Amino acid sequence: MNLRRMLAVLQARNFEFLRDRSTLVFNVLLPLGLVIAFAVIFGGQQRPLFKIGVVSAAETALDAGLHPFLGTRHVDFYRVPAAELDDTIRKVERHQVDLLLDLRDAPRYWVNADSPKGYLAEKLLLESATGASRQPVSGAAVRYVDWLLPGVLGMNMMFSCLFGVGYVVVRYRKSGFLRRLSATPLTAMEFGVAQVVSRLGLCLGVSVLVYAVLALLVDFRNDGSLLLLFLTAAIGAISMIALGFMVAARITSEELANGVLNLLSWPMMLLSGVWFSLEGAPGWLRIAAEALPLTQLLNAARAIMLDGAGLADILPRLAALAAMAALFLSIAAAGFRWRAD
Repeated sequence: MNLRRMLAVLQARNFEFLRDRSTLVFNVLLPLGLVIAFAVIFGGQQRPLFKIGVVSAAETALDAGLHPFLGTRHVDFYRVPAAELDDTIRKVERHQVDLLLDLRDAPRYWVNADSPKGYLAEKLLLESATGASRQPVSGAAVRYVDWLLPGVLGMNMMFSCLFGVGYVVVRYRKSGFLRRLSATPLTAMEFGVAQVVSRLGLCLGVSVLVYAVLALLVDFRNDGSLLLLFLTAAIGAISMIALGFMVAARITSEELANGVLNLLSWPMMLLSGVWFSLEGAPGWLRIAAEALPLTQLLNAARAIMLDGAGLADILPRLAALAAMAALFLSIAAAGFRWRAD
């Protein structure tokens, strides 16, 4: 081994990295962004023991001035819009929300008698004040494995779609393969569609295989149609493949592409409900999460698997995914770059 040659290559590689300022910035900003994101989501005071939704007529603070129960410590009280009352009742049935309190007109509340935390939350409510009308509901609890399975499958699809297209296309450009293709009649849209179809088949094949193996090994809940679930996965995968292709449309550095793709995938993994629900999170955070394709995919998949939702129920989310895919592909085709120079 020649030490001089090794040091020369080492020096050249270090200079290459340091001179690529965009990649250097991503390597600094990415860990800073992750730490700040975790601090916002998980930081602050100790996590509350109960999650309770509150429907009120006025946009006043949820405190003891509105109802004595709202002054209880270690309880996460969050405002529920009147339009989301039925959806929140369903979450009480599934043990995702411990109690729902409606303070409009005559106070009433919904609680699942089979939920241990709901039982204790009701005791706290009755200790603080009486007179609210009890609306019992029933339903089997959504176990964490039931919640987690769509998230893990969706996360796996996200990484496969983004990096399987975005990183590969950049490598094609850097190696000169795209330059040779540019001499053919092939258009950027044709190349992009071919990439989408290729990665789609691979991604769906792997996802179906993982789902089938898990169905044999793990007892998880699926109350909906497998065909509709497959359709949802296909449309979601297309939107994320198109996003990866858009990222790779002009980038020439593999390291920069890796940074940008990580910058997209980590917020989706944190904010799209892969590991936990954003129920009760700040409104602006939930609005931002709705703009992510993985959020639309997971919400539609969970509606099918946990609620037995039909096509009409998830059609708005499928339409949003299709619109995202069309937008990403159009932007990628319009700005596609065949050459690295």
